[in-house]
Amino acid sequence: MPKVSVFDMAGKAVSEIELSETVFGVEPNKAAMHLAVVSYLANQRQGTQSTLTRTEVSGGGRKPWRQKGTGHARQGSTRAPQWTHGGVALGPKPRDYVVGLNKKVKRLALKSAFSSKVLDSDMVVVDSIATDAYKTKTMADMLKALGAEKKSLVVLDGADEKVLKSFANIPGVKTASVNTLNVYDVLNCNKFIVVKGAVAKIEEVYA
Repeated sequence: MPKVSVFDMAGKAVSEIELSETVFGVEPNKAAMHLAVVSYLANQRQGTQSTLTRTEVSGGGRKPWRQKGTGHARQGSTRAPQWTHGGVALGPKPRDYVVGLNKKVKRLALKSAFSSKVLDSDMVVVDSIATDAYKTKTMADMLKALGAEKKSLVVLDGADEKVLKSFANIPGVKTASVNTLNVYDVLNCNKFIVVKGAVAKIEEVYA
Protein backbone atom coordinates (compact mmCIF):
# COMPACT_ATOMS: atom_id res chain seq x y z
CA MET A 1 0.00 0.00 0.00
CA PRO A 2 1.35 3.46 -0.86
CA LYS A 3 2.07 5.69 2.12
CA VAL A 4 2.14 9.49 2.20
CA SER A 5 2.76 12.03 4.94
CA VAL A 6 -0.07 14.08 6.39
CA PHE A 7 0.72 17.78 6.81
CA ASP A 8 -0.88 20.55 8.81
CA MET A 9 -1.61 24.01 7.42
CA ALA A 10 1.86 25.18 8.50
CA GLY A 11 3.49 22.59 6.25
CA LYS A 12 4.71 20.31 9.06
CA ALA A 13 4.33 16.53 8.78
CA VAL A 14 2.08 15.38 11.63
CA SER A 15 1.44 11.74 10.69
CA GLU A 16 1.35 9.19 7.89
CA ILE A 17 -1.56 7.68 6.02
CA GLU A 18 -1.86 4.44 4.08
CA LEU A 19 -3.64 4.87 0.78
CA SER A 20 -5.84 2.24 -0.82
CA GLU A 21 -3.93 0.09 -3.31
CA THR A 22 -7.01 -0.20 -5.56
CA VAL A 23 -7.45 3.58 -5.87
CA PHE A 24 -4.04 5.21 -5.44
CA GLY A 25 -1.74 2.30 -6.33
CA VAL A 26 -2.91 1.10 -9.75
CA GLU A 27 -0.75 1.07 -12.87
CA PRO A 28 -1.67 4.35 -14.66
CA ASN A 29 -3.51 3.66 -17.90
CA LYS A 30 -2.49 6.42 -20.30
CA ALA A 31 -5.06 5.47 -22.93
CA ALA A 32 -7.94 5.73 -20.45
CA MET A 33 -6.67 9.08 -19.12
CA HIS A 34 -6.32 10.41 -22.67
CA LEU A 35 -9.88 9.38 -23.54
CA ALA A 36 -11.19 10.99 -20.34
CA VAL A 37 -9.41 14.29 -21.06
CA VAL A 38 -10.61 14.34 -24.69
CA SER A 39 -14.15 13.62 -23.50
CA TYR A 40 -14.03 16.33 -20.81
CA LEU A 41 -12.73 19.03 -23.17
CA ALA A 42 -15.14 18.07 -25.96
CA ASN A 43 -18.09 18.13 -23.57
CA GLN A 44 -17.23 21.72 -22.56
CA ARG A 45 -18.06 22.92 -26.07
CA GLN A 46 -21.50 24.43 -26.51
CA GLY A 47 -21.76 23.68 -30.20
CA THR A 48 -24.00 26.69 -30.84
CA GLN A 49 -21.94 28.22 -33.68
CA SER A 50 -23.96 28.80 -36.84
CA THR A 51 -23.60 30.46 -40.23
CA LEU A 52 -26.24 31.25 -42.85
CA THR A 53 -26.24 29.24 -46.06
CA ARG A 54 -27.31 30.75 -49.41
CA THR A 55 -30.87 29.53 -48.79
CA GLU A 56 -31.06 31.35 -45.44
CA VAL A 57 -29.68 34.76 -46.49
CA SER A 58 -32.39 37.27 -47.44
CA GLY A 59 -32.58 38.65 -50.98
CA GLY A 60 -31.18 37.32 -54.25
CA GLY A 61 -34.47 36.03 -55.56
CA ARG A 62 -33.90 36.99 -59.20
CA LYS A 63 -31.04 36.45 -61.59
CA PRO A 64 -28.81 39.58 -61.50
CA TRP A 65 -28.38 39.68 -65.31
CA ARG A 66 -29.20 37.53 -68.29
CA GLN A 67 -27.21 34.39 -68.94
CA LYS A 68 -25.45 35.44 -72.14
CA GLY A 69 -24.21 38.49 -73.91
CA THR A 70 -23.22 40.78 -71.02
CA GLY A 71 -19.53 39.94 -70.78
CA HIS A 72 -19.98 39.03 -67.14
CA ALA A 73 -19.63 35.55 -65.73
CA ARG A 74 -22.98 33.82 -65.48
CA GLN A 75 -24.70 34.31 -62.11
CA GLY A 76 -27.89 32.85 -60.68
CA SER A 77 -28.24 34.79 -57.42
CA THR A 78 -26.56 37.62 -55.53
CA ARG A 79 -26.74 35.48 -52.37
CA ALA A 80 -24.28 32.87 -53.68
CA PRO A 81 -21.10 32.45 -51.56
CA GLN A 82 -18.84 34.41 -53.93
CA TRP A 83 -20.97 37.55 -53.54
CA THR A 84 -20.61 40.09 -50.75
CA HIS A 85 -23.37 39.44 -48.20
CA GLY A 86 -23.87 36.04 -49.76
CA GLY A 87 -24.29 32.81 -47.82
CA VAL A 88 -21.41 30.80 -46.35
CA ALA A 89 -20.42 27.61 -48.13
CA LEU A 90 -19.84 24.62 -45.84
CA GLY A 91 -19.88 26.82 -42.71
CA PRO A 92 -20.40 25.50 -39.16
CA LYS A 93 -23.87 24.58 -37.94
CA PRO A 94 -25.07 23.72 -34.43
CA ARG A 95 -23.84 20.25 -33.47
CA ASP A 96 -23.23 18.05 -30.46
CA TYR A 97 -19.55 17.56 -29.55
CA VAL A 98 -20.20 15.09 -26.71
CA VAL A 99 -17.74 12.19 -26.50
CA GLY A 100 -19.22 9.41 -24.39
CA LEU A 101 -17.28 7.20 -22.00
CA ASN A 102 -18.53 4.12 -20.22
CA LYS A 103 -18.38 3.93 -16.42
CA LYS A 104 -15.52 1.44 -16.26
CA VAL A 105 -13.24 3.65 -18.39
CA LYS A 106 -14.16 6.75 -16.31
CA ARG A 107 -13.31 4.96 -13.06
CA LEU A 108 -10.07 3.52 -14.47
CA ALA A 109 -9.05 6.97 -15.77
CA LEU A 110 -9.66 8.63 -12.37
CA LYS A 111 -7.80 5.89 -10.48
CA SER A 112 -4.93 6.21 -12.99
CA ALA A 113 -4.85 9.98 -12.47
CA PHE A 114 -4.79 9.59 -8.67
CA SER A 115 -2.05 6.95 -8.88
CA SER A 116 0.09 9.03 -11.24
CA LYS A 117 0.02 11.93 -8.75
CA VAL A 118 1.14 9.57 -5.95
CA LEU A 119 3.91 8.12 -8.15
CA ASP A 120 5.15 11.62 -9.04
CA SER A 121 5.00 12.72 -5.36
CA ASP A 122 2.57 15.48 -6.37
CA MET A 123 -0.20 14.41 -3.98
CA VAL A 124 -0.27 16.28 -0.66
CA VAL A 125 -2.56 15.16 2.16
CA VAL A 126 -3.55 17.87 4.65
CA ASP A 127 -4.91 17.06 8.10
CA SER A 128 -7.61 19.73 7.81
CA ILE A 129 -8.19 23.10 6.16
CA ALA A 130 -10.12 25.65 8.18
CA THR A 131 -10.26 29.41 8.75
CA ASP A 132 -12.19 31.69 11.07
CA ALA A 133 -12.48 34.51 8.53
CA TYR A 134 -12.58 35.17 4.81
CA LYS A 135 -8.80 35.47 4.47
CA THR A 136 -7.00 34.79 1.18
CA LYS A 137 -3.61 35.32 2.87
CA THR A 138 -4.21 32.35 5.20
CA MET A 139 -4.70 29.99 2.26
CA ALA A 140 -1.85 31.54 0.26
CA ASP A 141 0.50 31.02 3.23
CA MET A 142 -0.65 27.40 3.54
CA LEU A 143 0.04 26.73 -0.16
CA LYS A 144 3.47 28.32 0.17
CA ALA A 145 4.25 26.13 3.20
CA LEU A 146 3.20 23.03 1.25
CA GLY A 147 5.29 24.00 -1.79
CA ALA A 148 2.17 24.37 -3.91
CA GLU A 149 2.42 27.97 -5.11
CA LYS A 150 1.83 27.05 -8.75
CA LYS A 151 -1.26 25.40 -10.23
CA SER A 152 -3.05 23.43 -7.51
CA LEU A 153 -6.24 21.44 -7.09
CA VAL A 154 -7.59 21.43 -3.53
CA VAL A 155 -10.09 18.66 -2.70
CA LEU A 156 -12.19 19.48 0.37
CA ASP A 157 -14.23 17.10 2.50
CA GLY A 158 -17.07 19.59 3.00
CA ALA A 159 -18.56 22.83 1.69
CA ASP A 160 -16.98 25.44 3.99
CA GLU A 161 -17.89 28.81 2.48
CA LYS A 162 -15.07 30.68 4.25
CA VAL A 163 -12.47 28.23 2.94
CA LEU A 164 -13.92 28.23 -0.58
CA LYS A 165 -14.02 32.03 -0.82
CA SER A 166 -10.55 32.36 0.70
CA PHE A 167 -9.16 30.20 -2.12
CA ALA A 168 -11.23 31.92 -4.82
CA ASN A 169 -8.89 34.89 -5.39
CA ILE A 170 -5.67 32.87 -5.68
CA PRO A 171 -4.59 32.52 -9.34
CA GLY A 172 -4.10 28.95 -10.54
CA VAL A 173 -5.90 27.37 -7.58
CA LYS A 174 -9.08 25.37 -8.07
CA THR A 175 -11.22 23.79 -5.35
CA ALA A 176 -13.33 20.67 -5.72
CA SER A 177 -15.30 18.17 -3.71
CA VAL A 178 -15.07 14.38 -4.06
CA ASN A 179 -18.17 14.18 -6.28
CA THR A 180 -16.96 16.89 -8.71
CA LEU A 181 -13.49 15.48 -9.40
CA ASN A 182 -12.52 14.88 -13.00
CA VAL A 183 -9.41 13.52 -14.72
CA TYR A 184 -8.58 16.77 -16.53
CA ASP A 185 -8.39 18.84 -13.32
CA VAL A 186 -6.34 16.18 -11.52
CA LEU A 187 -3.78 15.91 -14.33
CA ASN A 188 -3.74 19.64 -15.07
CA CYS A 189 -2.55 20.67 -11.60
CA ASN A 190 1.04 20.72 -10.33
CA LYS A 191 -0.01 19.76 -6.80
CA PHE A 192 -3.00 17.60 -5.89
CA ILE A 193 -3.91 18.69 -2.34
CA VAL A 194 -6.45 16.50 -0.56
CA VAL A 195 -7.91 16.92 2.93
CA LYS A 196 -7.54 13.73 4.99
CA GLY A 197 -11.31 13.36 5.31
CA ALA A 198 -11.67 13.59 1.51
CA VAL A 199 -9.14 10.76 1.03
CA ALA A 200 -11.45 8.42 2.94
CA LYS A 201 -14.42 9.54 0.80
CA ILE A 202 -12.47 9.01 -2.44
CA GLU A 203 -11.50 5.50 -1.34
CA GLU A 204 -15.10 4.78 -0.37
CA VAL A 205 -16.45 5.91 -3.74
CA TYR A 206 -13.80 4.46 -6.08
CA ALA A 207 -12.49 1.38 -4.25
